Amino acid sequence: MNSFEAFKDPALCRALLARLIDEADTPLRFMEVCGTHTVSIFQSGLRGLLPATITHVTGPGCPVCVTHESEVACFLDLAGRDDVILATFGDLMRVPGPKGRNLKTAQADGARVEVVYSPVDALALAAANPGRTVVFLGVGFETTAPAVAATIKLAREKNLRNFRVLSFHKLVPPALAALLADPDINVDAFLLPGHVSAIIGAAPYAFVAEKYRVPAVITGFEPLDILSALRDIVAMRKAGAPAVKNDYTRVVAEAGNPVALAVMDEVFAPADALWRGLGRIPASGLTIREAFADYDAMHLPGVALKESPPLAGCRCGEVLKGKMAPNECPLFDKACTPATPVGPCMVSTEGGCAAYHKYQLEL
Repeated sequence: MNSFEAFKDPALCRALLARLIDEADTPLRFMEVCGTHTVSIFQSGLRGLLPATITHVTGPGCPVCVTHESEVACFLDLAGRDDVILATFGDLMRVPGPKGRNLKTAQADGARVEVVYSPVDALALAAANPGRTVVFLGVGFETTAPAVAATIKLAREKNLRNFRVLSFHKLVPPALAALLADPDINVDAFLLPGHVSAIIGAAPYAFVAEKYRVPAVITGFEPLDILSALRDIVAMRKAGAPAVKNDYTRVVAEAGNPVALAVMDEVFAPADALWRGLGRIPASGLTIREAFADYDAMHLPGVALKESPPLAGCRCGEVLKGKMAPNECPLFDKACTPATPVGPCMVSTEGGCAAYHKYQLEL
């Protein structure tokens, strides 16, 4: 058995789960802040196997879900322009915006909206359509931002002036700080995101333990990864020694990925950003630096973030802050289903509401 196969070993999982049940003798509420963790915890059945003392809370780990209402309205405004082609990842297509519209309905009304699988695909779209401006919707965390930054540099090298990026990227550590500073959010520990951490490393999370005395573990996505992280958290709480621990060393280096960080820093600068449910968080987003302003969609005439009202009845904001379980929302599996989503948490495959719908019903 190689080291990767070991993380799928049912016998090891059973043994670790038994130890966790034995050791977790005080209440623990942990939050994951990664959509892949959300799905893994449900899909593997771990949520139903955890001891009664451990409560799993979903957090703001789905980039589509935390995209703010004003940002979605901006997408739709751009989609209405005859000279613009929007390029986007597919999970944004059905995110509801003002008056129930989304990019899918805009497309049906004649907007040119193209689903791409990478920002480089959007660049190819710009090269093939020199008479129109191609705007790539830059939504995601630190995981996707370096590839977008590299594509902006490539656009400049190729002198493709009809390529733009609407950068609504979000940074995870400032969101954690906002959660921890909220006295109404009752979270005892964090599972930190493996993908994001592969880019930024462990150091940016140090404040979680140092300032707020909350244990946190960077971990992978197999059941054994998650169980091991929870056991580490329980041990830290018993010892009264909170720390940020990197259990995902097979992927995450302590300093992160210096090449990805360098290109991200060259093209982007930290900026205040709007988060669904969390509001405006200082220095939690990425704006395109002035040196690359020619590729910034926010510099197109008439493009601006305008105030947009919350979606009527949607409780995604409370779900993203861990204040409400998805199935506690009055609309859950009634007015709001994956077929008829009222909010983005039911749209994205990594959304907490979608996970509850798909897997909670199967438990």
